[in-house]
Amino acid sequence: MNRRSFVTGALVAPLISAAARAQDAPRPDAPPPPPPDLYAEGAPFSREAVDEAARQLATRGFEAPGNILPSGFAELPQDVFRSIRMREDRTLWRGENRGFALDLLPGGFIYRQPVRISLVEDGKVRPLANDPSWFDFGRAPTPPADKPFPFSGASVKAAGDRADELREFALFQGATIFRALARGQILGTSARGLAIDTGEADGEEFPLFRSLWVERPNPGAGSVVVHALLDSRRVTGSYRFTLRPGEITVIDVEFTLFPREELRHVGVAPMTSMYFFGPNDRVGVDDVRGEAHRADGLQIWNGGGEWVWRPLTNPSELQISVFGDRNPRGFGLLQRQRAFPAYNDLNRRYDRMPSVWVEPIGDWDDGQFQLLEIPTDADVNENIVAYWRPKAPLKPGEQFSRAYRLHWCWSPPDRPGGAVAAATVTGSAGGRRRRFVVDFTGEAVADPNRAGAIRPMTATSVGQIRDVVGRPNPEIKGYRVTFDLDPGNEDLCELRMVLEADGKPISETWLYRWTA
Repeated sequence: MNRRSFVTGALVAPLISAAARAQDAPRPDAPPPPPPDLYAEGAPFSREAVDEAARQLATRGFEAPGNILPSGFAELPQDVFRSIRMREDRTLWRGENRGFALDLLPGGFIYRQPVRISLVEDGKVRPLANDPSWFDFGRAPTPPADKPFPFSGASVKAAGDRADELREFALFQGATIFRALARGQILGTSARGLAIDTGEADGEEFPLFRSLWVERPNPGAGSVVVHALLDSRRVTGSYRFTLRPGEITVIDVEFTLFPREELRHVGVAPMTSMYFFGPNDRVGVDDVRGEAHRADGLQIWNGGGEWVWRPLTNPSELQISVFGDRNPRGFGLLQRQRAFPAYNDLNRRYDRMPSVWVEPIGDWDDGQFQLLEIPTDADVNENIVAYWRPKAPLKPGEQFSRAYRLHWCWSPPDRPGGAVAAATVTGSAGGRRRRFVVDFTGEAVADPNRAGAIRPMTATSVGQIRDVVGRPNPEIKGYRVTFDLDPGNEDLCELRMVLEADGKPISETWLYRWTA
């Protein structure tokens, strides 16, 4: 499907642990629920009902959800928490030949916010009781049977190649975080429902999904639909996710926000990932692995049709990069390096983590892409954040709606028509000078006999670029550019390069921020 075939209806420290703990202070009383019929057994359900619930909730002050975790569960070690499993005999839709199954996820560890979960069957609500009988608690203590036990989210599974096989391909857990997988992949980059004030000096506000409603799919269905109610101190929202697993797993996202207060810094289609080190950033690294990251670059297809590739880094200080645009065509955090030897890590398997590509639906007007790169000294922190920031602030009393399609994939369905930067490597060139090696691949640079007509066009915001050399790289059937950056006394240089032939670009635009 192309970007117009969408079927309507279908920081400072933005680490995953912080997001999961966000707005965690318990209150003795839970906030007034949205209209009762969203939770009443057998009540009619609709997308419009979730819209109205969010609209009504926005007229009230925010109250953090009450804490119903059993004593000690918030302090469970991670390995103990992971031993808690949904009982196999309680898995929803198992054996019903619907092509999908649903597992509930337990509260505990960093997942302390209760999430209310209901099914939608034949257009009617079937609420699921907060009951410990759903789970086998493994090495964790078994909670009292007569006390409520909270859910922290849900895991969606699809039928596998064997008749009895189910594979997890999407899950919703922690604040507004959700993740998905294409066939053969493992979990990596995360998506979020909304970002607010990411990287601002006063700190980030983390919204949460208070409630999920999962529509029971018809037998043989190719998709499953999840609805969510978002709540935060300054905004509420209704979300509809249509999930389609496959060689590329697609999630269509439709949402409407209802601000309680004016929001000047909102991130639409936010993604979080991790970049620890790679061949372009190994300063101070002493590791048996060649690379360690869940994504190695930000890809942008802007409204003017230009393709941009921005390799990621792990800076010594917080870095925020901004790219202005209007009506973007696509963007995403990609994992281009797919060779296992590059990582040499049998535990993490970064080579099997998904690229995540955002395909905007409809007009998104003026705004900017924002990329945050946060220093990290370990590969467990999600230190990369990317999103689209609308130019106009969101105002109370006015709703804000957008739609987009997320592709969880090995390679995005949209890609540059020319050569792409397959690898970026840096090293010392003596003193403060840095040497760069950038390899391009693609049909435009595959023929070594045409290499003489290619011109690397380079530029830097400050300092000087010296000794630019371009030549064929037969080992990858591509083209290699080497150059030295002399930053002089500067501590930050914005680099730009594009390959040209006959006066026209034949590659994506390579951008890089060098910092001392």
